[in-house]
Amino acid sequence: MTIALWILLGLAGAVVMTAASRVAIRHVVALSDKLRVPPFLVGITLVALGTDLPEIMNSVVSSYLGHGDINVGDSVGSVFTQGSLVLGLIPFLTSNVISVNRRDAGLLTGLTVAALLIGAWLMRDGILARFDAAILVLVSLAATAVAWRFHAVDPEVKKPVTATGGALRHGGVALLALAAVGSGASGLVHAVLGVSASLGVSEYVVSFFGAALGTSLPELVVNLRAMRRGHPEIALGGILGACLLDASISVAAGPFLFPIAVTSSLALRGAVIAIAVMVVAGLTLALRGKHDRFSGAGFIASYVAAYFLL
Repeated sequence: MTIALWILLGLAGAVVMTAASRVAIRHVVALSDKLRVPPFLVGITLVALGTDLPEIMNSVVSSYLGHGDINVGDSVGSVFTQGSLVLGLIPFLTSNVISVNRRDAGLLTGLTVAALLIGAWLMRDGILARFDAAILVLVSLAATAVAWRFHAVDPEVKKPVTATGGALRHGGVALLALAAVGSGASGLVHAVLGVSASLGVSEYVVSFFGAALGTSLPELVVNLRAMRRGHPEIALGGILGACLLDASISVAAGPFLFPIAVTSSLALRGAVIAIAVMVVAGLTLALRGKHDRFSGAGFIASYVAAYFLL
C-alpha cells in the first residue's frame, strides 16, 4: 500500500473511534448510575478493559505469528504512552483542572509499577512461557481486587437514578461500542506500522513508540469524551486502569496461548522507562491532588525524553 492509502486507513479508523466513543461513554455513565458503582472503579475496569482491546488483540496475533517483541513492545509501550502523553494531553484538550484522589492515584500507579517489575523479571531469560503469562494474569486480578478494596470513597450527595434501561443492556452496549473503538484503532495501528516499516527500525522500537501510540488512541478518545461530559473520575480511572492492564493482561494474553521469545535487553529497557513514567505520574498526582496543564506539560516532556533513552 502507498503512504496515501495508509493515511486514508488511519483517518477512517479515527472516524470510527470518535463515533463509537460517544456511545460508549453514554452507556458507561448509565451503568455506573444503575449499579451505584463509583465512576473511578467503572473506569479502571469496564472502560480500561474496553479501550485495552487493541493491545490484547495485538498480543494474541503477534504471539501467534512468533513476533514476541511486537507484543511486549506494544504492551509496555502503551503503559509508557498512556502514563505520559495521553495523561498529559487531557488537560490541554479540555481546559479542565482534574481533582485527583491522592490515595487512588498512588495506589493504582504503584500496582502498575509492581506489575511491570514482575513482568521484567519474568522476561529476563528472553522467554515468556505459558506459566509466566499465568502469573501476570493472577497479578492483574490481584491488583484489581486491591484497587477495589482500598478505593477511597469520598462523601457525596446521593443522586437519583436517571438512566433508563437495564444494567445488562448498558454494559453490553458499552462493551460493543468500546470494541468498535478498538477496531477503529487497529486501522491506525496498521497505518503507523505500514509507514514505519520502511525505516528499518527494530520491531520492538517501532512497537514501543509507533504501535503503542496507535493502540493508545482509544484511551485518549474515550476518556477525553468522558472529561467533556463531566466525568473526570471515569477518565482518570480509565487511563490508569488501562496502564495496569497493559502491564499485565496485555503482555500475558498472547503468550498464554502461544509462548514467545523476546529480546530481553530491549524488554528490560522498555520496562525501566515505563516504570519511571508511572513513578513520576503517581507521585505528581498523589502529591498535588490535581491534574492541570502544569502537570500535563511535565508528562508530555517525559514522553519526548524517552525517545532518546530506548
